[in-house]
Amino acid sequence: MKSLEAALTEAVSSGKLLESAQANILALLAGSSGGIAAQVVGELVKGGEWQELNDRFFKTLAFGTGGLRGRTIGRVVTQTEQGAGGPNDRPEHPCVGTATMNYYNVGRAVRGLIAYAKQHVGPARRPKLVFAHDTRHFSRDFAEFCAKVCADLGCDAFLFDGPRSTPQLSFAVRQLRADAGVVLTASHNPPHDNGFKAYFDDGAQIVDAHAEGIVREVNAISGEHYEPLPGGGRGTITILGAEMDASYANRLETLLLRPELLVGAATRIVFTNLHGTGGHINVPMLRSFGFEVLTVPAQDVQDGRFPTVESPNPENAPALKMAIELAQKENAEIVIGTDPDADRMGVAVRDRKGDMVLLTGNQIGSLMEWYRLKTCFELGWLSHANCSRAVVVKTFVTTELQKAIADGFGVGLVDTLTGFKYIAAKLRKYENAIPADKKGDYRALSEEETRRLRLEYSRFFVFGGEESYGYLGSDAVRDKDANGATLMFAEVAAYAKSVGKTIPELMDDIYQEFGFHQEMGQSIVMEGADGAARIQALANSYAENPPAEVDGAAVVKVRDFAKQHIFDQEGDLLPKEKMLFVDLEDGRSFAVRPSGTEPKIKYYLFGKAAPGGDLAADKAAVANGLESLWNWIAADAVAR
Repeated sequence: MKSLEAALTEAVSSGKLLESAQANILALLAGSSGGIAAQVVGELVKGGEWQELNDRFFKTLAFGTGGLRGRTIGRVVTQTEQGAGGPNDRPEHPCVGTATMNYYNVGRAVRGLIAYAKQHVGPARRPKLVFAHDTRHFSRDFAEFCAKVCADLGCDAFLFDGPRSTPQLSFAVRQLRADAGVVLTASHNPPHDNGFKAYFDDGAQIVDAHAEGIVREVNAISGEHYEPLPGGGRGTITILGAEMDASYANRLETLLLRPELLVGAATRIVFTNLHGTGGHINVPMLRSFGFEVLTVPAQDVQDGRFPTVESPNPENAPALKMAIELAQKENAEIVIGTDPDADRMGVAVRDRKGDMVLLTGNQIGSLMEWYRLKTCFELGWLSHANCSRAVVVKTFVTTELQKAIADGFGVGLVDTLTGFKYIAAKLRKYENAIPADKKGDYRALSEEETRRLRLEYSRFFVFGGEESYGYLGSDAVRDKDANGATLMFAEVAAYAKSVGKTIPELMDDIYQEFGFHQEMGQSIVMEGADGAARIQALANSYAENPPAEVDGAAVVKVRDFAKQHIFDQEGDLLPKEKMLFVDLEDGRSFAVRPSGTEPKIKYYLFGKAAPGGDLAADKAAVANGLESLWNWIAADAVAR
């Protein structure tokens, strides 16, 4: 140990190793109960892998409101970590480090969550926690580990028998009346990443009301050793399977507004789960409604390497390439893809010329919002008398077309900060506004019963979404749900077919009525310890020195969400967030924010044209304006 400490000290003196990395290495080794940590660090020191050590140890992985996310396989894999190897060519052991995803950090996270759940529940009963996982490397191992720790420390654990989606975890927490839940996933991140995504008793990701207490408990834990309770004080582990799947699928079916449209629709769909969890629910559900569903055999395999794609993200066109090729070959009308934990959904549709066209997340959400609002009025659920009690919820960085649509129907729209947990917080608010003597056991009520209560006493959530391909059509789930979105979009497709239109033609009808809107998403990636510092410096520069003119247009408004007091449309004060919105005199705007889950800074660009104009000309003008705007922003970012 002394020779290792001396080598670390010398590396710090010579500028090869960060002081914070040295401190974290020593803290980890001091808090490790045997294991492989010392061997791994020794190998990296011996090999002179100082950048790898900096990236693994420059910080302690912070537990935030979204939980944890980081690398579980290092850029450099040591012989000790590789060991005998694991499933799908992964190493035997996860990446050692204080800034990485491994048993050390997962253990801290779950023990802190357990400690807070016990405080919240009190001594009267044992807390209940639900654990799910996707198909990533180490996801099952981490989930089983969490369930064991949970039971060892006197809580009852519920663990799915195999990979399941993030929205199903949210549903199960509500269905089981659990006190918390965790899904082991890094969503659509690269294969080397994993994460610990935490939920509280309403089935939503933790927000400020509980986050501070949970974070405090997690941060108080420095070592990985814990003492299991004596036998009588331990909890149980219950395996969840087909019965919970059926409950979830049955609730999803209530998302259909006009199920008769699907009868005899004979629409041919190519579905891909991109090696993840989406096919478990979606494929049998779509087939049960009469859709002809083809899948991509090479991508049906649940494999954490995601071997057929560069990125398992349905936001990116290459991820759907194999599905689109199959659709062309088999003359399918729609391609639907979901990410590994099935909370995001991407779509390609056939146009009048027969070509497959990729839709953006903003377009997919706008189509579903428009259809659901239109149909709610047609069914008599909404009317001019009660539409003020209906609401659409979106994030600030989601298209303003959705506001124009809501305004057109006379329905309220609320903007939230980025992250579906803020949409879920609105759902909690609307549920809590129903008088207790009226709502009874709200979670046991049917969709029809909850809709009636919300329209009478609160606000009826019709639809919610974010530009990053996340959508929700019911408050029975409290996170974005690609399984539900798959069914909702299939109904939109069946409706378009029933009126003799393609989906792109339906989209153009919406543009003609509500105005053409186009958005552009861009990002600058900066990885590792150095990258994290550069991202923060660039983000800070916009707040400290906001532009007065952008691409030849005067800046008319700057909204700094980190410093200003900003209220939403319902008068609720928004939490502070590092995001800056710039509105230009010519109608264009852009937002900038550091990503909370990936090593990048994100830019969101917005352009629009008034309704009723020459649509082809409007599309060209807005696209050119956004391209020019991004060129200016990119050059300005380098100068900053």
